[in-house]
Amino acid sequence: MKKNVIIIGAAGRDFHNFNTFFRGNANYNVVAFTAAQIPDIDGRKYPKELAGDLYPEGIPIYAQEELSRLIKDLKADVCVFSYSDVPYPRVMNVSAEVNAAGADFWLFGPKETMIKSTKPVIAVGATRTGCGKSQTSRRIIEILVEMGLKVVAIRHPMPYGDLVKQKVQRFATVEDLKKHECTIEEMEEYEPHVVSKRNVIYAGVDYEAILREAEKDPDGCDIILWDGGNNDFPFYVPDLMVGVVDPLRPGAEVSYYPGEVVARMSDVICVNKIDSASLEDINAVRKNIAQINPKAIVVDAASYLTVDKPELITGKRVLVVEDGPTLTHGEMKIGAGTVAALKYGAAELVDPRPYTVGKLKTTFETYPEIGVLLPAMGYGEQQVKDLEATIANTPCDAVVIGTPIDLNRIVKIKQPTVQVGYDLQEIGHPNFETILEDFVEKHHLK
Repeated sequence: MKKNVIIIGAAGRDFHNFNTFFRGNANYNVVAFTAAQIPDIDGRKYPKELAGDLYPEGIPIYAQEELSRLIKDLKADVCVFSYSDVPYPRVMNVSAEVNAAGADFWLFGPKETMIKSTKPVIAVGATRTGCGKSQTSRRIIEILVEMGLKVVAIRHPMPYGDLVKQKVQRFATVEDLKKHECTIEEMEEYEPHVVSKRNVIYAGVDYEAILREAEKDPDGCDIILWDGGNNDFPFYVPDLMVGVVDPLRPGAEVSYYPGEVVARMSDVICVNKIDSASLEDINAVRKNIAQINPKAIVVDAASYLTVDKPELITGKRVLVVEDGPTLTHGEMKIGAGTVAALKYGAAELVDPRPYTVGKLKTTFETYPEIGVLLPAMGYGEQQVKDLEATIANTPCDAVVIGTPIDLNRIVKIKQPTVQVGYDLQEIGHPNFETILEDFVEKHHLK
């Protein structure tokens, strides 16, 4: 008998699991998606144009809080857990809720969901949000481009707008960010790639269609670079898998889903941030990696900062604005902006919480452990307006911007601003140059 299915997600992995396994599969009937982590994505539909012939009305998206009711009302037989950066107890809490309501609980793995490319694929993933995947991806691209190769990056999905229009997106210039009506969260991932002028980057909803377009990119394509999101494993079959771990959060590599999957399947493990983590925590991470993936090549790395106007920090009261997801479901208590503020002797980190408005106030209610940092939340127009108002309301001498985008282009900031950048720097050997030289030779790319 055909089974009714609910896909539990967050507008990313859930859509991919549907596209690769359920779309066109007459043995199953997907009756709903549920939404978590990301605000304002429930209450709409996965559109019929993307869902295929079996779903002429599209598929409704509900809030995950309604899951137990939906299982009963929609007579669901199976619930497929399809989002990332979740502690193990939370995964099993959802499993218990699903089982108690009468349905089976599924976790899909790589075999059912990875797509094979006609080009060599290097994939970058991590054990948590905020480990440093993007800077690792940029470093790998830098080395490959210096070798004379054409690299096309593909980013893990963040489809928060019109899903039909976002089926396949290509970003080659900053103007493309506006063309595709990107959120702040999307710009944080795409902008560093296009600003570097080393490569184009693709994203969207239908990752088979995206891959095929990327493989025949008009600027050329020798290698696909998968730039992962959160701590998810890749959507494509990797020829080289690089996992990034964070010693500022030791133990996360063996206690968060699906980050441990990334750690176990990686050919290369990059231990990032060794310049700011304690030796005890670095060694704890090394021990865990040695136990679960002893064959991995381990690369040590630092996340080094660039600060354009350090004199605006020293002795001043500053508001630090950090990457949003890293502070929210990534649960980090410190980011690049904070490190820069402390390094250059800020007199005080101003607490933005008394001055938040609208959806930013809601963010702090949902994630009360953020503390005195301001997440650069911008999933929609109203949230961007609330971010602008919150910054304007906060009494400070300067705003330290720790996100990788030009935030001044998005919101009007009346206070002086300091832009903080961060890049990956390998420490010692092995390093990515030697690893990639071997990869290029193995795949006859020279």
